[in-house]
Amino acid sequence: MLALAVEAPLAVPLLFLVAVPAALVATFAMDLVMPRLREGETPPRVASGVLTGRSPDNAPRRLGSVVHYVAGLLTGPLFVWLFLVAGQFLAPGELTGAAAAVVLYVLMVGFFVLVVLPRASGVPQRRASVVARAWAIEAFVYVLVLAPLVTAAALSL
Repeated sequence: MLALAVEAPLAVPLLFLVAVPAALVATFAMDLVMPRLREGETPPRVASGVLTGRSPDNAPRRLGSVVHYVAGLLTGPLFVWLFLVAGQFLAPGELTGAAAAVVLYVLMVGFFVLVVLPRASGVPQRRASVVARAWAIEAFVYVLVLAPLVTAAALSL
């Protein structure tokens, strides 16, 4: 049996390490926007409610916060992966970061709106569209902060 040999420059694992604190900064940026939006603080509670089988209004806030931060931190390395994949098709640079950012944004909004939100109990359609809009804005802020930080790190490593 042959062993799989994977060679990657040291910059690749370093980029994954840089993505975690960058993702934390992006998550904090989301936190600044959430209270300013109608239903802006609801998306983490929707996730908490889906996990516990409760409506967002009765879902545990702490669990929602934990899910929010864990997902935020893990999305940073996902962006790196998308950046590296995009780099196989595009010339390295800001365009690669922009392409990865667009794909990440679509994935974030799509996953929440098409998978998580429909599973939330007790959320009428009118409220669900307001929550989805709030999430789309929050995800945009997250990507707007994360993408330049990680792209700059990638171009400097």
